Amino acid sequence: MNQINLFIELTRLKRPIGFMLLFWPCLWGLTLVYDFNSNLFNYFFYSALFLSGSILMRSAGCIVNDIADKNFDQKVERTKNRPIASGKVSVKHASTYALILCGIAFLVLINFNKFTILMALISMPLAFTYPLMKRITYWPQLFLGITFNYGLVLAWISINGEISIIPIIFYLGAIFWTLGYDTIYGFQDIKDDEIIGVKSTSIKFKNDPKKFLFFSYCMFIISLFLIGILMNFKIYYFLFMIVPILHLLVFQISRLNTNLSLDCLIKFKSNNILGLIIFTNILVGKLI
Repeated sequence: MNQINLFIELTRLKRPIGFMLLFWPCLWGLTLVYDFNSNLFNYFFYSALFLSGSILMRSAGCIVNDIADKNFDQKVERTKNRPIASGKVSVKHASTYALILCGIAFLVLINFNKFTILMALISMPLAFTYPLMKRITYWPQLFLGITFNYGLVLAWISINGEISIIPIIFYLGAIFWTLGYDTIYGFQDIKDDEIIGVKSTSIKFKNDPKKFLFFSYCMFIISLFLIGILMNFKIYYFLFMIVPILHLLVFQISRLNTNLSLDCLIKFKSNNILGLIIFTNILVGKLI
């Protein structure tokens, strides 16, 4: 039981916000492209595959991140008790877990068409080099956004078999969404990060974070409007847009206190609700 608990802690399975933020773009892309007049079983089947893949790859990513950040995590109050940083799990055992998770994820992946499999494999270097970016650039959140929202494109091509401008615009917009929420998340560790030399957009824009967050979220909102136009959604989609706009600009930005770690965590976690809101809005656009 102790080993099971350590594995759960290592992969953050008790904190689903991580894999949900990976899963929502997949579900957005799948819902956007799927023909709901056809067999609904395939929609739920692909949704289950993407959810499984999100959980597996996020879990493996957490392990790789903790291996790479072992020495940093030992110096940060919030992360010093993580299994690898605290020595409860060896790097060798953690690496084995990561390989097993990736192997299972590959078994999930081969259920898709060849184009989707190829595009997913191409993204793997991005997924596993992300932990290194905080050492060399103030923009690790940008690399996270490129990686975390890639499932949106994969979901589109898993059904459509080819890429188009619609998922690309949505993908680019979602990258800005990640830039915003992960910058908020980064303010929890900003003092420790500055001491140990780790870089982030939280540090880069610490003097005026709300201006950067406003720009990032506005880019995401613009992409949502463009998607509605390109998909020929009816007025209901655009009217419902008021909900995510208020959530992003009022709740997450106007009411954000970057000096309070708990408030940053609350605002960050609220993006799970936002993911559901965007999903609901796409359903409104598709079905009404």
